[in-house]
Amino acid sequence: MKQELQQYLQPTPSIDRDNPVVAAYAKAHAGGSADPREQAISLYYAVRDGIRYDPYTLDLSIEGLRASTTLRTGRGWCVTKAILLAACCRAQGIPARLGFADVRNHLTTARMREQMKTDVFFWHGYTSIYLDELWVKATPAFNIELCERFRLQPLEFDGRSDSIYHPFDLEGNRHMEYLAYRGEFADVPFDRIMETFRLEYLADSSWNEANFDREVEEETRSRKDPNTTHD
Repeated sequence: MKQELQQYLQPTPSIDRDNPVVAAYAKAHAGGSADPREQAISLYYAVRDGIRYDPYTLDLSIEGLRASTTLRTGRGWCVTKAILLAACCRAQGIPARLGFADVRNHLTTARMREQMKTDVFFWHGYTSIYLDELWVKATPAFNIELCERFRLQPLEFDGRSDSIYHPFDLEGNRHMEYLAYRGEFADVPFDRIMETFRLEYLADSSWNEANFDREVEEETRSRKDPNTTHD
């Protein structure tokens, strides 16, 4: 294997691919094929649908970002789910790194819009996986149940072409707009993310106290029935 790829196989403080729990999860969900591409595909769907998307799990600490932490909680946001997928790939000997972009995301709830004061998600995370001598983007954030509720086309991954979010939902409404790519890294660029979040978002200790599943249910119910009101 090329020497420069070795850094994308190593454990890091957040991509703890050598953690026994992560290694066992990767082995259990890599499928029966010896082909790295088939393994990466199987791992992608395991993380996409087996770990529920929940932006209120945001914890910008090393412990909060770790792949093993995401497995323990069964929930994660885009960055931690990308970290978990990268850790699983590395555990199987498949080079993987973390990619980031600023996006305008319309999959939000009323409370999120009120707290964030913006629809721009800075440092949106995805996983970049080295397969057949190419880096391929895989974005495992939104589980299939969430996509169905918001009338989104779930992201598929074939290991050959980039899997990034569609600009429109199934109704033709705006969904995801990629504004700027931040780059791809062997580990989380922690200090850079922290600095951006400090500048762009207002800190609110109540962020992690919300129930995302309940908010999604309310948000999607009102979209189905525009005459629905809430007390």
